[in-house]
Amino acid sequence: MFRSGLSSLLALSLANFPALANEPSPDVSRPEQLVIVSFDGAHDNRLWEKSRALAKRTGARFTYFLSCTFLMTAENRKGYQAPHEKRGKSNIGFAPDNADVIARLDHIWLARGEGHDIGSHACGHFDGAKWSAEDWAQEFDFFRNTLRDAWQTAGVPEREPVEWRDFADREIAGFRAPYLSTGPDLDKALRAFGFRYNASKVSKGPALPTDVDGLTHFALPLIPEGPSAKPVIGMDYNLFVRHSRAREDAANSATYEERTLAAFRAAFEKQYSGERIPLQLGFHFVEMNGGAYWRALDRFLTEVCAKPDVACVSHRDAMDRLPAQAKATEAASEIN
Repeated sequence: MFRSGLSSLLALSLANFPALANEPSPDVSRPEQLVIVSFDGAHDNRLWEKSRALAKRTGARFTYFLSCTFLMTAENRKGYQAPHEKRGKSNIGFAPDNADVIARLDHIWLARGEGHDIGSHACGHFDGAKWSAEDWAQEFDFFRNTLRDAWQTAGVPEREPVEWRDFADREIAGFRAPYLSTGPDLDKALRAFGFRYNASKVSKGPALPTDVDGLTHFALPLIPEGPSAKPVIGMDYNLFVRHSRAREDAANSATYEERTLAAFRAAFEKQYSGERIPLQLGFHFVEMNGGAYWRALDRFLTEVCAKPDVACVSHRDAMDRLPAQAKATEAASEIN
């Protein structure tokens, strides 16, 4: 069902466009290979610029999971209170000033216009494993209200785009839990707030998204890495822990870059030449180990996004591209 459904869609769309001379023709007998890259936090404005430039070079579309405390300054932090935490507390801090917030708001709006997906990473990056549905609702309320009122809070209401409030209220479709830590009441709260997908799971390998009562679940996969091919979550922080025990080691940055790129290539080739299950990779707006992981990502996307039958897409795009019958109903390969 997965292959035949997606192949039919590809064949129909390609029939209207003649193949260019010397351009490899997509294999319409097989589904396209999706590569889904996301960034957690979405705070450093320099990395907003860098990621958007990477997307323009490669044709990729990303998911940015935004932490809402980066739309608040230390001066207005008392307006935020996470469940069971002191008012004004955040595990990841706040924006340094309103100029920093305004620059970030510009990036968010430009990225949206460029086809990227803006999702929620909650606000203060707390572990919600034991939160109730009401606790999650409190955090989601803070996220939505902070995003909606961000231009006004930053002191520039006149710069607020006309569609901004509708965007904040209705367009945030996806969520990733801080620390990938979920609890039994998270899905209930996500549905109540109108989220379409949750990207907080981990799977034993690349896995199709799963639908559970109208909520789609995406999972970051374990991928083989290093000389022993030991599995690691396909995320920069987990590679950082693997390579240097989460201590900055810029001296060996080139080695970590090559190991990461080799792992990404192998995980991609296994799917591209095999079942073509979407490959998901996660990143943060932090350049760990001297930027090794961002450089590996740049090289990887430059190589693969231009291949025939490959689409480097956001989570929202992936949901729309995958036909309903392609989504698994059981999460047999899930770890959490």
